[in-house]
Amino acid sequence: MDEEYDVIVLGTGLKECILSGLLSVDGLKVLHMDRNDYYGGESSSLNLTQLWKRFRGSDTPQENLGAVREYNVDMIPKFIMANGTLVQTLIHTNVTKYLNFKAVDGSFVYKKGKIYKVPATDVEALKSPLMGLFEKRRARKFFIYVQDYDEKDPKSHEGLDLSKVTAREIISKYGLEDDTIDFIGHALALHNDDDYLDQPAIDFVMRIKLYAESLARFQGGSPYIYPLYGLGELPQAFARLSAVYGGTYMLNKPECKVEFDSSGKAIGVTSAGETAKCKKVVCDPSYLSDKVKKVGKVARAVCIMSHPIPDTNDAHSVQIILPQKQLGRKSDMYLFCCSYAHNVAPKGKYIAFVSAEAETDNPEEELKPGIELLGPTDEIFYHSYDTYVPTNQQEEDNCFISGSYDATTHFESTVADVLEMYTKITGKTLDLSVDLSAASATAEN
Repeated sequence: MDEEYDVIVLGTGLKECILSGLLSVDGLKVLHMDRNDYYGGESSSLNLTQLWKRFRGSDTPQENLGAVREYNVDMIPKFIMANGTLVQTLIHTNVTKYLNFKAVDGSFVYKKGKIYKVPATDVEALKSPLMGLFEKRRARKFFIYVQDYDEKDPKSHEGLDLSKVTAREIISKYGLEDDTIDFIGHALALHNDDDYLDQPAIDFVMRIKLYAESLARFQGGSPYIYPLYGLGELPQAFARLSAVYGGTYMLNKPECKVEFDSSGKAIGVTSAGETAKCKKVVCDPSYLSDKVKKVGKVARAVCIMSHPIPDTNDAHSVQIILPQKQLGRKSDMYLFCCSYAHNVAPKGKYIAFVSAEAETDNPEEELKPGIELLGPTDEIFYHSYDTYVPTNQQEEDNCFISGSYDATTHFESTVADVLEMYTKITGKTLDLSVDLSAASATAEN
């Protein structure tokens, strides 16, 4: 370990593994260490025994739940936007060759106690029971504007400068009702609260375009894809990439302690009495707890079921978004369900997650609106975790710390953090202009 590295990465969570892979491809000498004896950190996938040990404190799950090893239960459950930045990153790095994806069956939104399929195009808007007849026409006009919008073609802008006009102003131009704004802002643009309404509309419009383009990619029932065997495959795939480009991996390294020089700059990492020198350190918040601050808490329920979620057309995999206003909350609640169809549970079993930014200290009560949509469950595990953001000045201490994973059930915010960190570490922007047709989800049913 007495070598010098350009970068030492601590923790094998998804963010750290993507960065490790990208930096290795760039030709940097990378050492990647983890205090755990498994990949994934916070974003690992657990089999049934591991799940039981973590939440029940014993090693013996009930036998009626099926084969222990057929479970791959994500601790940070998220779907992947088919046309989004994570897919672009996977293709850019050719990590797709290590993974098999499958389209997610359905995308739904909650309104007044019921769930509805999310309409994402002008054609779907006309068919949707979410809106009355006149509202459908107004929504159709709005969707056509968004579909035709091209940043480089001023003719498509209809005289609006979206870097100056707010989302609220563009919505009022089309006269859309509050409930329609709710599902467009939260289930299509995937904003988790209503702050976006008073921000420039460009981000709002581009997010809706991303949703519609992702939906069109695989002609499935949703814009999402998800890896077979769960998300635990992702960190390992990027770890392989790093290794191919000369990255060194060390798991089960106790007490990884970052060493600093007299000016406060990180110069290495010590574990078990050995120190590896480096120019920069990349890590998750748990490795440098004095350089982060708590910003919130995520409450989550993990549920094992023997049936699909009711009213989702028997979907084997689905996302349901419960907008904040529908529940009288400050931010949205998310339902995520996958099953044996994605090889994450034995045949006939489904795994559902309900998650939200915690607004109380009682996850059982707080997550109830989501739990009630599931129908009967075989098992429920509740847990919550604090979320952190870095407070350090990277240019002063050479430490690059990722933010914690949020409650959303998609990866767009996660990858945005990774790409921002990549730019800070290398001083350059990652060019993701790649041919998206190079990736394909397996067209299994």
